[in-house]
Amino acid sequence: MVLLSCKSSSLCSPHTLSSPSLSLHPSKALIKLLPFRFRASFSSAVTTTPHAHLLSHSSPSPITPLQSLNPKSKLKLSVPRSSSTTSDLSSTETSPTALKTLKSRLADGDTLYGLFLLSFSPTMAEIAGLAGYDFVVVDMEHGPGGISDALPCLRALGATGTPAILRLPECSAMWAKKALDLGPQGIMFPMIDNPKLAKKAVSYCRFPPAGERGSAHTVVRASKYGIDPGYLSNYEEELLIMCQVESEEGVEKIEDIAAVDGVDCIQMGPLDLSASLGYLWDPGNRKVREVIRKAEKAVLESRKTKKGKEGGDRGGRGAYLGGFAMPHDSPDELRARGYHMVSGAVDVGMFRSAAVEDVKRFRLGSMKGSDNDDGDGRRKQVDGDGKDDDVKYWSE
Repeated sequence: MVLLSCKSSSLCSPHTLSSPSLSLHPSKALIKLLPFRFRASFSSAVTTTPHAHLLSHSSPSPITPLQSLNPKSKLKLSVPRSSSTTSDLSSTETSPTALKTLKSRLADGDTLYGLFLLSFSPTMAEIAGLAGYDFVVVDMEHGPGGISDALPCLRALGATGTPAILRLPECSAMWAKKALDLGPQGIMFPMIDNPKLAKKAVSYCRFPPAGERGSAHTVVRASKYGIDPGYLSNYEEELLIMCQVESEEGVEKIEDIAAVDGVDCIQMGPLDLSASLGYLWDPGNRKVREVIRKAEKAVLESRKTKKGKEGGDRGGRGAYLGGFAMPHDSPDELRARGYHMVSGAVDVGMFRSAAVEDVKRFRLGSMKGSDNDDGDGRRKQVDGDGKDDDVKYWSE
């Protein structure tokens, strides 16, 4: 939802709203001034929810973070989005699915398609969100950035309504605490080789007494800096906890890892797994594929059980299966084998491939000379049918 405060916006000035071209109800006038992609969600908000105070010049009653987080407080706050609290603080919704968390979409049976962001570029993050990926993993394990570098990327993704997942450099309470305070929808722990490590990972995501996560919920971004009254009630339900299995030991114990209460998704790590098996330079080796298939089957079978091995009632829903596409294992193949979350590319890899191909085309073109120049400075491209077609430059 897009919320506009008329106190500071020129859109609500008397001159704007009295314009002959905008002789409408104030809220409808505002909608016409918004970019087209935001009109539907804002129109729904002003016609179905009582946010009249957002369109007036009067200021709402002041609140304090401590008041807003007190479940016994009589203060009623108007929450602009759904009850979701781990939604990367998005300020816009570009589609109906933007109102749902990753966990709720998985529960609905959706197969989600995402991208890994290693560049830590907010611009690349924003492009990925606008392109329509279901999620973006900001990778602090193999990317060069840390917590402070991840924050601008989360803000860029939040502006497009795209859920962010933070992959940690290691499974530790310190990294988990700092990452969770940023407010991602998901968190990914690397190198989870046994159920003991999986239990620790889950505990890092829970406040005491259920876990050991440090608390600063009155001021951190995850709780909208203390303004979200439902954060403490909803954060466990809405946070997607992902454990990466990427070693031979982890595969042997993957069923027990998937059964740990609180583990929502098992993310396969094909590159580290191939190295663990002795095939660092050959991740597509038949033996590696066989081990991965064994692991996949164990996770998918665990979803059919009524109760996890740790005793928690999973309601017939065990851990979901996530994976990364490879040259020998396409996103469509992963989806066909039952993967629920598929990561198809890395931003750095996509740019590298495009850049190498661009230079290659130029080098090959210079070797061919100017045979394809029609004399006026424009190049012609010869298609398979032998006909010349004008080629537009990128700036056109």
